[in-house]
Amino acid sequence: MGISSATMDATFATLSFNPRVIQLDQSQPGGSFDSPIPPFEPYRRKHVDAARIKGGQAAYRANRAKLAQIEAETGVPEAIMVAIFGHETNYGSFTGDFDLLRSLATLAYEGRRRALFEPEFLATLKMLDNGVPRERLVGSWAGATGYPQFLPSVYLRVARDGDGDGKADIWRSQADALASIANYFVNAGWRKGEPWGIAVSVPASLNRAALANHTVPPRCPRVFERHSKWMTMAEWRKLGVRPAGSDRLPDSSFATLLEPDGQGNTAYLLTGNYRVILDYNCSNFYALSVGLLADAVDD
Repeated sequence: MGISSATMDATFATLSFNPRVIQLDQSQPGGSFDSPIPPFEPYRRKHVDAARIKGGQAAYRANRAKLAQIEAETGVPEAIMVAIFGHETNYGSFTGDFDLLRSLATLAYEGRRRALFEPEFLATLKMLDNGVPRERLVGSWAGATGYPQFLPSVYLRVARDGDGDGKADIWRSQADALASIANYFVNAGWRKGEPWGIAVSVPASLNRAALANHTVPPRCPRVFERHSKWMTMAEWRKLGVRPAGSDRLPDSSFATLLEPDGQGNTAYLLTGNYRVILDYNCSNFYALSVGLLADAVDD
């Protein structure tokens, strides 16, 4: 990675073990295929509430010209950028206060997940080498930082200057943060002009067993096992699956069905762009609420 010896010498002398970080890491829920998945609706009410929608509309208005420019350049919708900003840090109201270098060094040293945290520690050193001030390098106990809550390796890969000052300051510049979020989505394969998905009603007669997806992905299998196989919108309509609101998907679009609260409740037909949101955070609840918040902000 080419980190200078001057940066390493100056940094290592300031580091000490942080037991609080290890305590937080070890208290994380492990999750298993045997544990029940809670309903989505309570999560939706908490994360797509009136306050977050209002905050998103304010952030949208405050950055309107820059958002329009970024969308024109990248194809990533303005409201999607704002929704990520809102979900990650409540529009910048709290970005974390852990010293990234101390936290990541502690996690790498402890060793339980060294393969994850050692490269992130080195990436943080590289950020210092690239001119990011040490005082900016604060965030979550696990290393996420700035308005978009990027890991250091993600910052090095996708952070962009959105306000034209020559720096990618995702800690103080909303324009930089929004441009960086859009660049992340471009790198993850966002398709211009394609909605993330739509809410639908599903007939009780639908044969769900015949629609099961038998492909097991290497990443986040529990997330994807809840999705049906891919079918065109024309095929879904033929089975009686109907949009519950705005119908934004043409017959030729491919979509997969997700019923997060089980049969008889609101379901969603999801496109490939939904999978891009999952790349940012591999959780159906997260990705659904980002899409729904974006729709609400854009109303």
